[in-house]
Amino acid sequence: MVNPAEQRLLTSPLSVVNIGLSGFAIELAQAGVPVTHVDWTPPAGGDTEIAAILARLGDNVAIDAANREAVQRIVSGEPVLVDVVPAVEAIPALGEGRTILHAGPPIEWERMCGPLRGAICGAIVFEGWASDLATAEKMASGGCVQFHPNHHFDAVGPMTGLTTRSMPVMVVENRKFGNRAFCAINEGLGKVMRFGGNDAEVLKRLAWLRGVLGPALAKAVRARDGVPLKPLIARGLSMGDEMHQRNVGCTGLFLREIAPWLSRTSDDGVHLTEALAFIAGNDQFFLNIAMALGKAMTDPARNVARSSIVTAMCRNGTDFGIRVSGTGDAWFTAPVEMPVGLYFAGFSAADANPDIGDSAIVETIGLGGFAMAAAPAVVGFVGAGSSADAAVFTQTMREITTAQNLEWTIPALDFSGVATGIDVRLVAETGIAPVINTGIAHKQPGVGQVGAGVVRAPIACFTQALRALDGTGGQG
Repeated sequence: MVNPAEQRLLTSPLSVVNIGLSGFAIELAQAGVPVTHVDWTPPAGGDTEIAAILARLGDNVAIDAANREAVQRIVSGEPVLVDVVPAVEAIPALGEGRTILHAGPPIEWERMCGPLRGAICGAIVFEGWASDLATAEKMASGGCVQFHPNHHFDAVGPMTGLTTRSMPVMVVENRKFGNRAFCAINEGLGKVMRFGGNDAEVLKRLAWLRGVLGPALAKAVRARDGVPLKPLIARGLSMGDEMHQRNVGCTGLFLREIAPWLSRTSDDGVHLTEALAFIAGNDQFFLNIAMALGKAMTDPARNVARSSIVTAMCRNGTDFGIRVSGTGDAWFTAPVEMPVGLYFAGFSAADANPDIGDSAIVETIGLGGFAMAAAPAVVGFVGAGSSADAAVFTQTMREITTAQNLEWTIPALDFSGVATGIDVRLVAETGIAPVINTGIAHKQPGVGQVGAGVVRAPIACFTQALRALDGTGGQG
């Protein structure tokens, strides 16, 4: 005999909750059955080792407190552009022999990608260490040049990221903590060294930056007593920038700030006109300033004991690397991913080099791919979908971060703050990799940029860091 409870179960309308695979929910819905789908996956994608570590570290009071401290150090920074100087003045180590700083974690010549090698050969000629590219390549491959990451010297650089002794670097001082960070001046569009360019046109532009624009900016910035940068970022977000692939608003704001001071301190009308025209004609000019700002803001968050917050993300065209607050200067690396995006006419994915550059420092502080909701126009440029997808990228990044920076808000998301504080525990648990907006370089040296897109950080970097925090191993 069927009892009343069983009778109700057999005769009542079905209400199904489907957990996990969405295919079952789709089939039920197609059959007219009301279904609620719960998008669930096992922690760490079912990796039992990582899941066990997460169980130990997941609700750790000491780690949570350390993370709050690390994030507070990041968001409370007061970055100000205070000077422009030859790189050797900012980084004395560049005066010791033939030394070149590059983007990404450490790498030796034999493993370097084409664009990085091409840029290095051009830089050797630019510094006068060789008279031609062939001789420069022999020097680089023969051990006559020392290579180090920018990050080892408080610096960053976009794409190949080269920093050499005579290149002018912008100096950003974090007046809250007293530290400084450095980044070369953005070269503009076209064939440029950051994308592996190394011909006479590239070297001529670099010489102009060194001889004209760098000194002019130095005088103007000093005369103004520095340019506070956080307010520019805040306004740029409201103007449609995300500070990685789109810097139109902030470049214009910076030009408005510095133009009167360039005019006051210039004694050469031709050079003044050239300087103003160069900044105005280079939509990406502010990118390098934002990168130095990002480095200046994240460095004070290094070495917070037990913290699982990421303090640097970067790539050298071969490896992707991260640093984590609680593990100090250790690098956790994995093979870098290929960008997915749009290509210039005549080029395709077959021409592309894997991702490269220190510019992911802006994602580390909640900008770039993490702030795409503020810049829906950039989604079409990088081939990441529709404008509605921009909000999805930003919302998803909130699942792997611990806070919002309320000084930098996104109008399209009811003025909520940008997602800040990447937690390696959340990345490992959810399997959601940080998204990065990026340019795409040709894989051969000397060609330059061939497109733009988005790329994901490899999860392996974060699981390595998790092991290190747990004391069970990791790469450093």
